[in-house]
Amino acid sequence: MKVTQKRIICFVTLLFLGLTTGKSIAQTTSISGRVISEGQPIEYAHVAIIGTSLRASTDSTGKFKIKHIPAGTYKVQASYIGFLKMEKSVIIKDGTTPVLNFDLTNRKNNLNEVVVSGTLKEISRVESTVPVEVYNQSFFKKNPTPSIFEALQNVNGVRPQLNCSVCNSGDIHINGLEGAYTMILIDGMPIVSGLATTYGLSGIPNSLIERIEIVKGPASSLYGSEAVGGIVNIITKKPQNAPKFSTDFFSTTWQERNIDVGFKSNVGKKATNLTGINYFSYNNMVDNDRDGFTDVTLQNRVSIFQKWNFERKNNRLFSIAARFHHEDRWGGDTRWTKEFRGGKKIYGESIYTNRWELLGSYQLPTKENVIASFSYNNHDQDSRYGYESYIAQQKIGFAQLRWDRKLGRHDLLTGTSLRYTFYTDDTPATQNGSNSEIQLQQTWLPGIFLQDEITVATKHKLLLGFRYDYNSAHGNIYTPRMGYKWTINDKNSIRLNTGTGYRVVNLFSEDHRSLTGSRKVTILGKLEPEQSYNANLNYLKKIYTPNGTFIGLDATAFYTYFKNKINSDIDSDPSKIIFQNESNYSVSSGISANADIAFNNGFKIMLGGTYLDAFNMKDNGEKEVPLKTEGFTGTWTLSYKIKKAHLGIDYTGNVYSPMRLPLISDLDPRREYSPWWSIQNIQLVYSGFKNIEMYGGVKNLLNWTPSQGNPFIIARTNDPFNNDITKENDKVIATPNNPQALSFDADYNYAPNQGIRGFFGVRLAIK
Repeated sequence: MKVTQKRIICFVTLLFLGLTTGKSIAQTTSISGRVISEGQPIEYAHVAIIGTSLRASTDSTGKFKIKHIPAGTYKVQASYIGFLKMEKSVIIKDGTTPVLNFDLTNRKNNLNEVVVSGTLKEISRVESTVPVEVYNQSFFKKNPTPSIFEALQNVNGVRPQLNCSVCNSGDIHINGLEGAYTMILIDGMPIVSGLATTYGLSGIPNSLIERIEIVKGPASSLYGSEAVGGIVNIITKKPQNAPKFSTDFFSTTWQERNIDVGFKSNVGKKATNLTGINYFSYNNMVDNDRDGFTDVTLQNRVSIFQKWNFERKNNRLFSIAARFHHEDRWGGDTRWTKEFRGGKKIYGESIYTNRWELLGSYQLPTKENVIASFSYNNHDQDSRYGYESYIAQQKIGFAQLRWDRKLGRHDLLTGTSLRYTFYTDDTPATQNGSNSEIQLQQTWLPGIFLQDEITVATKHKLLLGFRYDYNSAHGNIYTPRMGYKWTINDKNSIRLNTGTGYRVVNLFSEDHRSLTGSRKVTILGKLEPEQSYNANLNYLKKIYTPNGTFIGLDATAFYTYFKNKINSDIDSDPSKIIFQNESNYSVSSGISANADIAFNNGFKIMLGGTYLDAFNMKDNGEKEVPLKTEGFTGTWTLSYKIKKAHLGIDYTGNVYSPMRLPLISDLDPRREYSPWWSIQNIQLVYSGFKNIEMYGGVKNLLNWTPSQGNPFIIARTNDPFNNDITKENDKVIATPNNPQALSFDADYNYAPNQGIRGFFGVRLAIK
């Protein structure tokens, strides 16, 4: 009987447990949904219920489903490489099947992007010992521009500087250093230098860009000459990632027109080709300041780009790219036509540019990771500045072989490079003492470099680098480098980088104002390369709030000390540009900070500010602020998307503090210092149509131009050939016809001389 009772009790207990278990199973449910970004599904996104082992991955349509979830309150997290994690709360009740959709459009996080500019090898940006700023194509779409030169105006600490009010030549300043200290790369190749930094920057269209990587500070140990202030590395699109066909056309109320066309094709089974064509036209003569000269240079520009990627065994790299660029631009007297080119009747500055480039990379078929890279460019310049001619040719060839390998705690990179530069022009800069024969300038620059990134401990990395170059004109050059990264935790990190640099002057690309006015070039002594010592300290912090808002803070203190600096002195004698190596030192230092805030409601803010303290120490012990160098610069980008209306709003802008400007004489009535000034833009983007985006807005909302508050910008436009001036001891003196002792001068420039204008454009992309 007792046995029977025990059996009954056991049976009832098992039955109860079974019913309880069955009830529990019956109470479980599932969660389904979709993960997208910018309306497109994200495949292989990770979706997990925090605090449990329940998780799933999205399929090719972005859909996911998590099953067997007991009743309760949970937090569900969606994550994908390159995006910030996103969380949502959900309550699971009996018989319900909640649907959770995640839109990561405003959760993009470029901290996890792969970068190459800091260490010459692919590495996650957040893991890089060298701080690298990354700007992708979506950033530049917030303020559409026809070229890279204009697009960089909204990057903190980077300033496109116009150097001539007539021909609108320019360069790119980083942290207050002149454009000669900035190295421009395309896919890591140093093919934008010399002549190209004067006019070639405006010929790089935005359409071929995948992203831009910017390193501020020392980079000479890897990239050599010109990388003193920093590098701007333009990474072009990969054919396999590009749409099958794309086009982008926009026009402004000033009658600027820009069109980009791109298409890709598969050639056979193992080759992919991407072709891009850009055409820019501006032929509307404007003279709002009524000085008889064009406010903006007129241009016709075409750029053709083609890139090939080849599929190889074991996914080894093999790519080749080529670009052709032609530009015809002119500025000057509004009565000028081409029949006056090079004459003395009506003044005009006419520049014809023809340039082609070739670059490629090939990974050797070896067990070791060895990559060979090469580039070659030919730049032909045919220019007339009034009756002064400037006809020049430049050829640059570059080859590099690098080996990359990890050995325990050491991540090694070593290689060798060879750079050949050919340059000639018809100016006194390349002529011999008799000023009758043109001398060819040929420079060979072989070099070797070694870099070791050592994992000292779990949270500590040490980067040691050294480069040796032999310049055929200047001899041995050594550029060591050191970096240190402390990963405090996954939200805080500190980086310290130091290094040295050198630079050889290129007279025309840095000071072609000798051709655009009455100043004459004077060189005192033999110009030796500059030497610099650089250091920067970077702090990065990431903040995740409970409601899903992300805040990224990035601050850098930088310091550059120059020895033997090459100075172009126009203060001692306004009639001359005196080049010489300074006997004293120069310093450029400051603090730069960026804030990137992404709210959960789709509102995104990017803010940046840079404080600069730059000076040249003079013989009398006084500090002289360099010309056209601001003390403070700020940038901002505010974006918000109204999803239901398929409407995006972008408000971008910058602000600059006063900078010292070049005056012609003591009686020059123009401002010695510029005022505070700002360029602001607003844009609306509609994306309610399939594959089509329409955008429009207003540029330069404040209608700011440098002519405001000045009697004129270009001096003596009524006498550009200086026929009616009087000189004593080579200096212009005041006369009744010239009471302010001025000569023709187009160098007084600090901001774009283009006022408010509307724009409208259409983008089409077929994937």
